[in-house]
Amino acid sequence: MQAIFLRSFIGGTLAMVFFANSPPAAAADAVNPPFANRQRVPPFPRESTWLNTAGPLELKDLQGKFVLLDFWTYCCINCMHILPELKKLERAYPNHLAVIGVHSAKFATERDSNNIAEAIRRYKIEHPVINDAQHVLWNRFGVNSWPTVILIDPEGYAVWGTSGEITAEQVDKVLKAALPYYRRNKLLDETPLRFDFERRKAAATPLEFPGKILADEKGGRLFIADGNHNRIVVARLDGTLLFVIGSGAAGLSDGDFAAAEFNQPQGMALDGATLYIADTENHAIRKADLSARKVATIAGVGRQSRAPPPASRRADPRKTALNSPWDLLLEGSDLFIAMAGSHQIWKMNLDGSAIGPYSGNGREDIVNGPLLPRQSYQLGYASFAQPSGLASDGTWLYVADSEGSSIRAVPLDPRRQVRTVVGTSHLMDARLFTFGDADGPAPQAQFQHPLGVAFYEGQLYVADTYNNKIRIVDPQTGAVGTLSGTGKPGRDDAPASFDEPAGISAAAGKLYVADTNNHLVRVVELATKKVSTLPISGLAPPQPAAEKSRSLAGAVEEKVGSALVRAENGAVRLSIEIELPQGFKIDPQAPMAYRLEEAPPRFKAAADNSKTEAKLVGRANFGKSRPVEKPAQSLEINLPLNAAEGRDAFRLILDYYYCREGAEGLCKAGTVFWTIPLEISPTADRAGVSLRHRVP
Repeated sequence: MQAIFLRSFIGGTLAMVFFANSPPAAAADAVNPPFANRQRVPPFPRESTWLNTAGPLELKDLQGKFVLLDFWTYCCINCMHILPELKKLERAYPNHLAVIGVHSAKFATERDSNNIAEAIRRYKIEHPVINDAQHVLWNRFGVNSWPTVILIDPEGYAVWGTSGEITAEQVDKVLKAALPYYRRNKLLDETPLRFDFERRKAAATPLEFPGKILADEKGGRLFIADGNHNRIVVARLDGTLLFVIGSGAAGLSDGDFAAAEFNQPQGMALDGATLYIADTENHAIRKADLSARKVATIAGVGRQSRAPPPASRRADPRKTALNSPWDLLLEGSDLFIAMAGSHQIWKMNLDGSAIGPYSGNGREDIVNGPLLPRQSYQLGYASFAQPSGLASDGTWLYVADSEGSSIRAVPLDPRRQVRTVVGTSHLMDARLFTFGDADGPAPQAQFQHPLGVAFYEGQLYVADTYNNKIRIVDPQTGAVGTLSGTGKPGRDDAPASFDEPAGISAAAGKLYVADTNNHLVRVVELATKKVSTLPISGLAPPQPAAEKSRSLAGAVEEKVGSALVRAENGAVRLSIEIELPQGFKIDPQAPMAYRLEEAPPRFKAAADNSKTEAKLVGRANFGKSRPVEKPAQSLEINLPLNAAEGRDAFRLILDYYYCREGAEGLCKAGTVFWTIPLEISPTADRAGVSLRHRVP
């Protein structure tokens, strides 16, 4: 049984209503309502800022859809874990489900809409997001933890929800059992919707959200985890590009460097000619042989562990499910892992014999104490809060413990205890909610969600991510100072500014910084504090994967007769007119794209009987989606030809989005196709083909 609390307006005051709906029975009929308890949901606050959509949405605009509210904050590892699950649901129910992210910030930096927009792009979110900076919706729905999801039915009633990580299968059971009732009673709007405006607005960059970075002083190399490009970029310390590890496609495939696939790689560790990689969203550890140029998976099973975090158990790395490994550090024959998802530090033997927890009871907290309990969550032992960065001085393992805004020290001698260098472990409460931007002695110094730490010449250097700074810490006293950064997001070299730097490494008197939201690598000279931006000449974004032929299920076919036309300037003009329902328009911000495909055999046969053997329409144009630069109801497409006369047949497919007048945030998606038998003759009266589509 899942339970949620919902605040609702009753008689002008807020009252607490309890819902305890089990998912509808699989055999639920289509006559009786599937949910025992339903509560009318009030409108979205008018003052809300909407992201990833062309304009604000109102709940009434979504009538006829199930709506899943996802209360999240972009620092939260548990929130990150359910994003792939939400994407599965969006793919499975494009006509019936609209997901809306409600971003209710934990950290001060996360209240900023620009920062949320960057997170939307980084996590490839394809649904609208409300910036609930003041926790209006959070309080209205009585939410008290991240993540929380609440399901609203097609009539606008809250019917089901839960807090904590969910799987797509949980929600799938609810929807499958409930849909017959709403379909039978004609309560569904089965037109697909389309959002993801933030990602479509972003320009391509050579690096995209680089996370971790590793400087190899001995080899004069730099290893950059190019996160959203799913690859590792290898360059010289001066930025000269050497090679790339990974095809750029998101996946889990071993093999040579050109074919291997990663999914949001993060931390790395180097052992001679072997590079170890934390393949974060694959929940795996990969090994790149730099001599043989091969990648192999050495730990993890390719899916997230959803079991309680283990305590002292060690097991076969290839049979052990991991939970968001975020950073790596090599000490002798041991590979230490910042296991962000289970709030622990793990250790793996390089010979592949065993992997398991090294420190942390699995509770998300900032607590000092002995390394490891006998049982999960056992009190009296060290606790971490989303550990995300690792460094070492040979005696202590230093941890950027991000959710507690702390720097921790884990002993390599297991007889000693975990301590806090600077942070919140001394507080009686609110250890995960105390943060800021303050230099000085350890008791008064503060960080805000640091993700990276490096040890160099007796000092700790910290990528203080949400403060947009590089900080310096005395590992003995915990005294903190600011080395570089104004504190405000930016990309200037003088005065130096950063935008959520996440990775940091040191070599040859310099710090190398993965400046994540700027999609850059920055260099800080320690002697002068001078900051520069590292050019990586010759680096380009990975080539997009070849598009697969998509099913036309749900697309509208418009009939068109054979067209006898003449070519002009080596092309035929296709004129398209779209007739929209009253009250709708083609929004210029909404995307529109077309593609060409082979015609079905019956059309192709007629063309093949032509005396002209050559294909008129160049096949290089086929299969690739091409954007329309200026989406409109009337548009023209020039179709290049290979010859001035002959016959051919092809299929033109147009994807378009149309928005309600005055409610640009709601864009419905449509696909139409025409199969066009084409005859080209120099004596034809027309120079183009007219195509019409009436949106149902």
